[in-house]
Amino acid sequence: MEYICSTEDPDLREPFVGDQSSPETKVWFRKFLESPNVGFAIWDAHLRYIYLNEALARMHSMPANAHLGRTVYEVLGEAGPKVGAALREVLSTGQAVSNLEVIAKLPARAEARCWVGNCFPIEDAMGRVTQVGAVIVELAVDRKLEGRLTERAQRSEALLEFSTSLMSILDEQELWPSISALLQKVAPHDFARIALYDESIRRFRIHALDSRFAEELTDSDTVVPMSEAAYSPVFLHGEARFHNRDQLASSNSPVLQQLLATGIQSVCLLPLISKRKGTLGILHLGRERDDILDAEDVAFLQQVAAQIALALDNAAVYRENRELTAKLNKEKLYLEEEVRSAHDFEELVGESPALQRVLRDLHTVAPSNATVLILGETGTGKELVARAIHRLSSRNDAPFIKLNCAAIPTGLLESELFGHEKGAFTGAINQKIGRIELADKGTLFLDEVGEIPLELQPKLLRVLQDQEFERLGATRTIKVDIRLIAATNRDLAKSVSKHEFRSDLFYRLHVFPLRMPPLRERNKDIPLLVRYFVRKFANRMKKKIDTIPAEAMHALQNWMWPGNIRELENFIERSVILTQSTTLTVPLAELRTEHNGPPQSSTLEDLEREHILRVLRETGGVIAGMRGAAARLGMKRTTLQSRMQKLGITREEYQN
Repeated sequence: MEYICSTEDPDLREPFVGDQSSPETKVWFRKFLESPNVGFAIWDAHLRYIYLNEALARMHSMPANAHLGRTVYEVLGEAGPKVGAALREVLSTGQAVSNLEVIAKLPARAEARCWVGNCFPIEDAMGRVTQVGAVIVELAVDRKLEGRLTERAQRSEALLEFSTSLMSILDEQELWPSISALLQKVAPHDFARIALYDESIRRFRIHALDSRFAEELTDSDTVVPMSEAAYSPVFLHGEARFHNRDQLASSNSPVLQQLLATGIQSVCLLPLISKRKGTLGILHLGRERDDILDAEDVAFLQQVAAQIALALDNAAVYRENRELTAKLNKEKLYLEEEVRSAHDFEELVGESPALQRVLRDLHTVAPSNATVLILGETGTGKELVARAIHRLSSRNDAPFIKLNCAAIPTGLLESELFGHEKGAFTGAINQKIGRIELADKGTLFLDEVGEIPLELQPKLLRVLQDQEFERLGATRTIKVDIRLIAATNRDLAKSVSKHEFRSDLFYRLHVFPLRMPPLRERNKDIPLLVRYFVRKFANRMKKKIDTIPAEAMHALQNWMWPGNIRELENFIERSVILTQSTTLTVPLAELRTEHNGPPQSSTLEDLEREHILRVLRETGGVIAGMRGAAARLGMKRTTLQSRMQKLGITREEYQN
């Protein structure tokens, strides 16, 4: 095997394989290159022209020399990618590509033309494929081809308009009628619908589009199982399927059989594929006539389906972003409220044994995810303890969401807790996210939990047990991960015995009870609290107060504080407002005013008796053990029994 080079044509710069020993071969080859009807070209490994004959130059309406050094993409325009792909295949595989058909408009020619070519590898002396040659014949363009080219151009224009129109619609409610109207223009049909896969129910949800047979099929199922014979292969394999009349008649698909009975004679099923979420569902088009679709028709419909999938995906992203924005705005309001409340862990002020016991229990339970029930009179600082538990837990970076169950009307409490869908009840004009959903991954604090109506208690119990719920008016179950902290000033055990509170919910809440001592049991903490509140309000009002009269402090310590710390805080704030010097002005006369609460004349023994009875009721009458009354009171079991006997406490008093 020897090489032949053209010595007369300087443009033929690279050798190719041939038999130089035969003069007839040289003559034949020269005649071949000079043929007026057969084009010939050679490209290098970078797809640049290194040779072409005059016949091919005429086909391109471009001088031969103007080709040299330029790539197929630069010379052939819209035909470049298809030709380039074939040349790269020859270079990589070393195999010829036959009957390559190209229909296109070249940059230098106004009208579309058709070419058929055969590409073959050219090896160098080492046997490596370094160049590609091609023999090209131009075919006459008949009217049928011209019609097809016109149809292709019209389809491209229609597809562009279809895509542009859909991409401008982000609201799902507006998107469905727009898909119906635009789809009829770009792909005429007699029946159309979209089946979207719903992961939550593992079924297809049917969305009927406006079409001639829409009314006849309105009674059809809106949910179709995943096993539906017509849908399953299209959805799972992402392949378009076409069914003519005979195939519809022999199909075991209930969907296709129903369409055939209605008058549909041919059906095309196309997967709606999203780059973000994979296959979303199926576009379903039907015609009254028994159509035949070729590969180009199916390819066009697949492009239409791709644009619909993109529009649906964009609308879903828009909806998700809108819901997330609404949720973030809600969380922002809660966070702003927390900042305004100016609550911090430092407000748990005191050194009394009763408070220190609470703080020890608080540090013990905070790292766990256990439900905590905070018990105590109003104004004892139950919310401060709840916030402290949240801050010391692993959820401290997530939201702390609170709800006072006594402050919300009974009719609105369910919506406030669980949220609702648009139209769930009269006045529900928008979707609402409930406090439970807002607290996902964080902590939900339910103050005055004893005020929750009996009819709502099972739903709250389900959240505690299964960590799931449904919004009002919704069918979709929402999973959450929350920690519940509840608080009450009621005796829940007594409420259970009176059938005012569910026993199963009580036991679920009563996992780790914390009792907040009233201020009268923390008499030694009053000076610390007074100084703390004086400093807090003086700084806020830009006053300098450095003296608290001893008489005033003595009076403050001797008052019973029926409103507990909240009453003390408000009283000190009023005192700071009245103060005009550096010495605190305390309105002592107010402390002599009668209040609804424990009378000042109560003896210490009476107060002790009342306190022991309260603890015994909270523990259900249990005296011994880690969670018994003796441990809660910080004394031995025998000591407590002795005190109960001395104070005349009977079993009937704390078990009723």
